[in-house]
Amino acid sequence: GEHAIVDWSNYMRESCCVYLNKFGDMGKIGGEGVIVEIDESKFGKRKYHRGHRVEGSWVFGGREREDKRKCFFEVVEKRNKETLLEIIKRKIVKGSIIISDCWKAYDCLESEGYRHLTVNDSENFKDPETGAQTNSIEGTWQKIK
Repeated sequence: GEHAIVDWSNYMRESCCVYLNKFGDMGKIGGEGVIVEIDESKFGKRKYHRGHRVEGSWVFGGREREDKRKCFFEVVEKRNKETLLEIIKRKIVKGSIIISDCWKAYDCLESEGYRHLTVNDSENFKDPETGAQTNSIEGTWQKIK
């Protein structure tokens, strides 16, 4: 019934992530002056089918703002600085303008050769000073969940 459909949907979503990670790597995204939005999101089941998602996998992703076909998504075991930075270095060209939330794991991006802008989602959806926002990647999560 309903549980089988949800399980099948979750299985297919994870299968797509595995396929894209294995065969969908068409090189790095971004470039000098190119905006790349990054974010992480949890995919999985809601406990008792309501409230916040608590069981499932974390997925880290990035998406070019102008060419939305240029993106990447990876299932991550840990959301720590080392894990996310390794993916960023592998997937995003240095010199890119990376926009993220204020997660502390991203604090080192400037010293790694990227321009880094942040937006505090709990206060604004768009930074009033820099205009930084992560609406593109946030919209992507809604579509693939």
